[in-house]
Amino acid sequence: MGNDDVKGAYSGNNSDTKESNIGSDKIGAPVRRTSRKSSGKTTHNEANMEVLLEIREDLSITVQNVQTVGEEQEDPELTLLAKKTLEKKSSSSLGSSLFGSTSQHIRQVSQDLIRLASHTRTSFTSKRFNHVELAAVQALKGLKFITTEKNDWSAVEKRFDEFTSSTNGLLLSAKFGECIGMNNSKEFASELFRALARKYKASGGDCICCTINKAQLKDFWDQISDESFDSRLRTFFDMIDKDADGIITKNEVKEIISLSASANKLSNIQKQAEEYAEFIVEVLDPDQVGYIKVHNLETLLLQATNQSVRTGERQSLIQSLCQDLEPTKEKNLLRRWYQKIKYFLMDNWQRVWIVMLWFGIVSGLFAYKYLQYRNKAAYEVMGYCLCIAKGGAETLKFNMALILLPICRNTITWLRNKTKLGLAVPFDDNLNFHKVIAAGIAIGVVLHSGAHLICDFPRLIQASEDEYEPMKPYFGEEQPENYWWFLKGVEGVTGIIMVVLMAIAFTLATPWFRRSATLKVPKPFKRFTGYNAFWYSHHLFVIVYALLVVHGFYLYLTKIWYQKTTWMYLAVPVLLYACERLIRTFRSRFKPVNILKVVVYPENVLALHMFVPCGFKYKSGQYMFVKCPTISPFQWHPFSITSAPGDGDLSVHIRKLGDWTLQLNSVFSKVCKPAPGGRSGVLIAQGGGNDPGFPNILIDGPYGAPAQDYKKYDVVLLVGLGIGATPMISIVKDIINNMEKEDNSLESALENGTANNRNSNKVSPLIKTRKAYMYWVTKEQRSFEWFREIMNEVAEMDKKRVIELHNYCTSVYEEGDARSALISMLQSLQYAKNGVDVVSDTHVKSHFARPNWRQVYKRISFLHPQSRIGVFYCGAPTAVKEIRQLASEFSHNGSTKFDFHKENF
Repeated sequence: MGNDDVKGAYSGNNSDTKESNIGSDKIGAPVRRTSRKSSGKTTHNEANMEVLLEIREDLSITVQNVQTVGEEQEDPELTLLAKKTLEKKSSSSLGSSLFGSTSQHIRQVSQDLIRLASHTRTSFTSKRFNHVELAAVQALKGLKFITTEKNDWSAVEKRFDEFTSSTNGLLLSAKFGECIGMNNSKEFASELFRALARKYKASGGDCICCTINKAQLKDFWDQISDESFDSRLRTFFDMIDKDADGIITKNEVKEIISLSASANKLSNIQKQAEEYAEFIVEVLDPDQVGYIKVHNLETLLLQATNQSVRTGERQSLIQSLCQDLEPTKEKNLLRRWYQKIKYFLMDNWQRVWIVMLWFGIVSGLFAYKYLQYRNKAAYEVMGYCLCIAKGGAETLKFNMALILLPICRNTITWLRNKTKLGLAVPFDDNLNFHKVIAAGIAIGVVLHSGAHLICDFPRLIQASEDEYEPMKPYFGEEQPENYWWFLKGVEGVTGIIMVVLMAIAFTLATPWFRRSATLKVPKPFKRFTGYNAFWYSHHLFVIVYALLVVHGFYLYLTKIWYQKTTWMYLAVPVLLYACERLIRTFRSRFKPVNILKVVVYPENVLALHMFVPCGFKYKSGQYMFVKCPTISPFQWHPFSITSAPGDGDLSVHIRKLGDWTLQLNSVFSKVCKPAPGGRSGVLIAQGGGNDPGFPNILIDGPYGAPAQDYKKYDVVLLVGLGIGATPMISIVKDIINNMEKEDNSLESALENGTANNRNSNKVSPLIKTRKAYMYWVTKEQRSFEWFREIMNEVAEMDKKRVIELHNYCTSVYEEGDARSALISMLQSLQYAKNGVDVVSDTHVKSHFARPNWRQVYKRISFLHPQSRIGVFYCGAPTAVKEIRQLASEFSHNGSTKFDFHKENF
């Protein structure tokens, strides 16, 4: 069999093409098959799909190219899906049956490709419709009032019985929303109730607007749960048409916009309800009669019904092809467990070997000390308890020394930036490892103090004179008679103080106390929670380390100085940590930075824009510490840097989440004034040459963070929740700046006399990244104000479409819900006409509800096969588990690999 390949082209729409020809060709003879085209002009339903195949020496078939013949454009997602599906289906055939089996698979898949090609062509023909009208139609395609999957009539009936137990079987209108499952939209539910009541009464019923019985509720339920779109559209129209005259005026549209905006917590839209109402009426009133009728909406719907159906079918077909590419679940339990363990080790091998090394050292030290005291005379009196106490003490000394290293941030930043240790050492998990060591210290304290107090001290007190005789060189001529003898000594006093101080520090470092917002405590005790309490209590360890050295010097059973090893364990780590603190002190130079501008945004976010200090060199994704001596002369707080190295300033965005940030926001708000241009809730103050009375700000950094490694990847997925978008904003800006520099370098090289040979001027890329997907998820509409200018700037500068921005507002109900239908239509109309999103007020169109992360991963994996994607997450821990698990799942089950990274402060 020769090295030549067989390449063939298969036309999907050609039903009379003979598949047997594929198998009858001789291996090694290049053959190209083209489809017979119909005479005359190609219709919209006749789309030619050309599939270019390659038959390799091992009889496997790969797809070289898939394209729609005669199309001006092709759908890259469709092409990629078709290629992967054909490769998967055709590579399983072997031997003489390969060609017949493969042709059967190709024939099966080709039918789907014909339909997909037809839908692709339809997307071009849809341009004959007014794109603004189509936007309105697409927004109204759902109109679900309730979700019946988990909210059926039996559940509604049960709630009805509960609510009417004291009202003689009559449901109050105020309880209607809660009864049907609209707990968080009572105003919207009340309006829906009134609309249904008007309709019910008009049809001859005796319904009154304040109460209904179960039969009437069932009638209402049947109407709002009707799967017919026409019925749902009619109900929605009735909600708007409050006077039931069959027409909708601008004022009625304004009221329903205000109601919908209130239900979705969109305060800005609520303020502009009249303006938006006029806009909607203008679009949906083609005859300019001054009002809207239901047939206006129906006409728009019918105009593009074919388009909507085809779009839905296309998505269904794509999902079907995606399902073919998903692996089947392993049925064997043992193999499934083996796969889980294997995948866990593959994803966490750096963490695993570090933890195992630490555990091995700790176990070895415990065993060493245990055996050492097992062979001493004191063992005969104090028993195994003495061995356990001394073993625990040895692990304590080691862990108290080691716990300082993960918080030596300058050292860790230098190691990750200047050495290759980052390939094997997970520097990004330094704080997690710090917590693991803290748990080891807690266990050591329990073993050491517990064994002494509960076991070996009582045995020593109860020992006979003969048994105590060998103990006199260590405990004195007089045998201890009670616990007080041990507690009043230096060893006892220092031990008790250390245990108390560590208990306080450990307790206030827990998430419940550190994040006081989640802990409900009486007001007098509130001051003992929050970041301040954590920060100050952690500095009690200065006293603990001093007492530890003293405690280690006055030992009962060790009298020789070089056998007292506590100071030996602590010397180097304490010295290194002390140098770290000195570096931080001198680097801040006790001189405040010059503040360029301060902006106080809605939702309690403060943006500080500063001049970049001399020698302050940072990377996008890194963070720095900020101190405000006016609030506290000691506290340093970490914040991600939101500016990019190419920007003219240095900026951080600080959200009010605790006591320190609350005071910082307060002191800067006092010197700010309302922003010009009517930006609601925004305060601003300019610095520079002016002196508006800013409090002094000191900075320290920069420090390394996981997000700074984005440059290692061709493609990155950036996920930010709330204020967690700050490092992602810096990365996005950095990518745009570097792309612009590359373009300028190329233009400069071409202008320097070598423009005739463009290929000889290969400008080396500044960064590896060539595509970025950013997902920003926030709860409130006003949060988009934080980075509005940056979003618009990126959208305008990104000429190559390198950055794909996705904003999600979780306060808005998902697409298809009646509560967000009018908002969705308004958004589509406004964006289609002006290119501005009504939710975020940027050029980036916002999505509603939460992202479907599985679909996000699936889409990226299909668009970037055989690639390694960097996934960077920053924000609340709520979504970490799902995003990390999906990254692992898609990495193991597909050709696209996802490396997950999470920010840790």
